[in-house]
Amino acid sequence: MLDEQSFRTADICIVGNINRDVRISPIPAGDYLFADGETSVAAVTETAGGGGANSAFAAAALGARVAFLGRVGRDWLGDRLERALAAHGITPYLKRAPGCPTGTSVNLTFSNGHRHFLSCLPNNSGLAFEDLDLSALHGFGHLLRADLWFSEAMLFSGNERLFRRARELGMRISIDLNWDPRWGVESSLEIRKRKDAVRRVLPLVDLVHGNARELNEFADFDDLQQSLRALANWGAGAAVVHLGEKGAGYFQNGVWTVEALYPASRQINTTGTGDVLSVCMMLLERDQAGTVNEKLRLANRIVSQFISGERSLLPEL
Repeated sequence: MLDEQSFRTADICIVGNINRDVRISPIPAGDYLFADGETSVAAVTETAGGGGANSAFAAAALGARVAFLGRVGRDWLGDRLERALAAHGITPYLKRAPGCPTGTSVNLTFSNGHRHFLSCLPNNSGLAFEDLDLSALHGFGHLLRADLWFSEAMLFSGNERLFRRARELGMRISIDLNWDPRWGVESSLEIRKRKDAVRRVLPLVDLVHGNARELNEFADFDDLQQSLRALANWGAGAAVVHLGEKGAGYFQNGVWTVEALYPASRQINTTGTGDVLSVCMMLLERDQAGTVNEKLRLANRIVSQFISGERSLLPEL
């Protein structure tokens, strides 16, 4: 039977965003937020943030060996985030960028399940291939490139160079195909250039991760099955899909597998649930004993425990 011992024998090297997150407990969405005034909330917490950093903390909390590569400023917040990584058993390889402040996101979470991020992330947007200490890749079996839209230098050349080096080392490669902040803002020509840059590297990618809305937007389809087939045609090996209340899915070689949501007793954590699901599936990928259904069930159970607050995976600063 598949169990959590598989996490403790796994390893992952992560390249992605790292910043501070200021998170609020859920509030009702409404026009009152645009008026002068003040809204009281049940809690405000300060955590490490960024999809890459969230994934690193979750993987380490599950017992995996973890390295993290990213970029921070030469400031007190960069120091604080580096100490947090090391304190949780993650080996940090952080490029210190002079004159570039370490960023912060304010996460607005609404009681209807929607979210909105107010972000200033100059350290992450400036990440380049030359900032990466590639010696960190040695001895690891899986590479996650998280937050791949945020840095143009990585998007248009760096990701491919990174993936080819990882391939030379025999690593498996995942990308988190999350929402591009430019979608719906930039011209259709610019959005097409950005999507094409990612599509070109898909033959180097073993696992694509994202929710149904993100994958459909990326593939330019309204139907998830069409989007998954398009990802396969562009060269991706498989896809892990976050289905929200419907659970989680896995698509490979034309086969679509779904496991139902594992009910949570309450909702404490809403941000980072997709990162947790994806991390579980990456850490379980090399386990030959478990079936896809068993891996999805275990991942769903851990996500449920994270949502309910029964399992702490993303530490406060």
